[in-house]
Order: sequence, then C-alpha cells, then structure tokens
Amino acid sequence: MPQANTSNTTSTLRITITHLGENIDKALTETTLVNKLGAVRYRDAYCIMPPHGECWLFDYGVLVAWDLSENDRQSVLHELAPLIVEPLEQSSKEQYSYMVELGQPLQIHHDLLSLPNDEALTRLALSHAFAQSAKLGFFEDRAQEMIQNNAHISRNLAQQGKVSLNRKQLAKLRGMLFDTISDITLHFGLLDTPEFFWDYPELEETYCKLAKYLDLQPRVEILNKKLATLQSLLDMLAAEQNHKHSAFLEWVIIWLIAVDIAIYFF
Repeated sequence: MPQANTSNTTSTLRITITHLGENIDKALTETTLVNKLGAVRYRDAYCIMPPHGECWLFDYGVLVAWDLSENDRQSVLHELAPLIVEPLEQSSKEQYSYMVELGQPLQIHHDLLSLPNDEALTRLALSHAFAQSAKLGFFEDRAQEMIQNNAHISRNLAQQGKVSLNRKQLAKLRGMLFDTISDITLHFGLLDTPEFFWDYPELEETYCKLAKYLDLQPRVEILNKKLATLQSLLDMLAAEQNHKHSAFLEWVIIWLIAVDIAIYFF
C-alpha cells in the first residue's frame, strides 16, 4: 500500500485539488498510467506515486494531490494532459492543509485536516469528497453563468411586461438550459456516496465528515433550485408564445372565413 511522504507527523502538509476537464480517456489511462507508470486503480480512482507525495486521479477529471511540491504537481499534470477529455481552458485549483496525529479522531477546522493515521486509503476516502466538491463547484459556476446571462429576461418582463425573444431564440435558450441540466443530472451519481465504500465501509464515516464540512448535499439542493427557477421562467415564456401563436392562427382562420363569406355573397 502506498504511503505519502509524512516522516514528520506533526508538520503541516498541503492538499491540492485540480479540476482538469470533463473526464478521462479510460483506455488511454490504462495504457499510460497503469502499464507504463505503475498506477493502481481503486474503483473510479487511480493512485499515482511521484518520487515524493501521492496523487489520486478520478474518472471525472479531478486530481487530488497530497504532500506534492508545485514542480512535481506540474510534472504530473503534464503527464496527464493527453488523457483528459474536453480539458478546461483554465483548470481550477483549491488548496487545503493537513497533518497527521496518530490515534486522534479526524478533525477539520479552517481548511486544516488532522488525520488519525497515515494510511493511503484514508487519504483516498477524503479525496473522494474533495474531488466531488471540485466537480460540483464547476457545475455551480456553469449554472451561475447561465443565470447571469439570462437575468435580463426576468427584468424586462417585470419592467415592460414582455420580452424581446422570438420563438427561435427562446427555443435555443431552453435547449442550452436542458443541456446544462442533463449534464449535471448525468453526473449526480458521482455526487452520491462513492462505490469505493462498498469495499471499505469502515472509511465511510471519514468521507461523510469531510462531505458535511464541504456542504456537498446543501450545495446540490441549492443548485437544483436555481436551475428549476430558470427552467420555470423559460417554460412560462414558451407557454405564452404558444398561446400568442395559437391566437394568431385563430385570427387568420376568422379572416379567411370572412373573406370566403364575402366572396360567396358578391
């Protein structure tokens, strides 16, 4: 079992979480990481062991590095670049600190983790929560961007009682929203308790403690509510446009009947 470089158990070390892209090319990853670099797979994560420190690469494009220098981290990112599907133009990065206090319960305070042991599987359990938080943050940014880009719709509706969107523009907006929601929904499985804990149920409490600290479940609920509000607005506008179109067709029919009657009499 791999061990991180924690010779001095009272020193404060660094955790760096990097969201790289949509996901990873599993076939290429198996060839590059497992066969060539000796990485070990644990369900949906790969353990990568640089000369110093430890990394966990998740299938959904997140890397969690423990006690890794910035130079070593950049070297790992360079190796991983060809494996990332739809890489981000600007990868996001978060940092936390940790220390090992043998025999003590897991403590989390002001982004400092106090680990009860120096076991790799304990770090993997925590890495799951960190990786999920990073992926969720990406979804939150996408949802917030969509909300901001469409904030003018509700303002115009409130100020003018109408919006200057034709049927095609509204259909495109609804399509973009559906694409965002479906993408998030397809990834909601990764925001559940990972399957890793089916094999190691004794570590689930460790994961749950960090997941609670990172507010994973409340953030998912808030994200759902934001998207549902925007979807309700667009659905209401679509229904109103359909009503206007139906009314227009009714008037066309009325005028055609009137013309037909006029022709009949004259």
